[in-house]
Amino acid sequence: MTTKNPSYLFKIAASSSIALLFMTTGCQTSQTVTPEIPTNPDVKPNALAQQAKHIQQALASGNYNAIVDDIHPTLGVKFSMYAYVRPDKDKVFSREQFAQYLQQSKIRFTWGQLDGTGEMLVTPLPTYLQSWVGGSKFNNATISINDFKASGNSINNLKQVYQTSDFVEFYYSGSEKYAGLDWQALRLVFDEYQGKRYLVAIINDRSTV
Repeated sequence: MTTKNPSYLFKIAASSSIALLFMTTGCQTSQTVTPEIPTNPDVKPNALAQQAKHIQQALASGNYNAIVDDIHPTLGVKFSMYAYVRPDKDKVFSREQFAQYLQQSKIRFTWGQLDGTGEMLVTPLPTYLQSWVGGSKFNNATISINDFKASGNSINNLKQVYQTSDFVEFYYSGSEKYAGLDWQALRLVFDEYQGKRYLVAIINDRSTV
C-alpha cells in the first residue's frame, strides 16, 4: 500500500471545500446593498426610515407644517447646528411653538455660533429650516439607521446625549466641484412615546474649520 503525502491530502481537502463553497453560494462578483440594520432590536427599519423620509421631504419642499404631528408631544424638537449637541443651549420648540413660529415668521431666534466667523446665527424659524437645515440637499442622500456615514471635525456626541434614542442619518457626500468638502449630514432623532415614535431632534453636520 502506498502512503499518501500529507500535503497532497490537504490540497484535496482544500479543493473539495472550495468546490462546496461555490456550489452553495454561487460565483458572485457583486453584493446587494441592504438598509443598515439598527442596533436596537425593537426598531422596525422600514417604518423608521419611512417616517424619517417623510420628514426630510417635508423639509425639502418647505411644507414644514407637515411635521408638526411627528414632533414629540412632551419633549418637543431640539435643533443643533452642528454635530455637537448642546443640551442646555440648543433651541427647543414644542409642537405648539413650532407651529406658532412658522406663522410668526418675523420673530428671530439665536441658533448658535457660526463656525469660522464666530458670528451668531440669528434668524426666524422658517429661514433656519430653509437655509440651514436645507432638506432638499438630501433628496438623493445615503440613508442609514443608528449609524454614521459622515464624520467631520465637530465632535459628534449624539449617542451620549440621546442614549436610548434611534436616529436616521441622511448623508450628502458633496460635489465634484469642491472635491466633497461641501458634504452635509442631516440626523433625525426619535424617541418612543405611548407606543409611537416621535421626532426629538434635528441635527445638522458639515465640514468645519
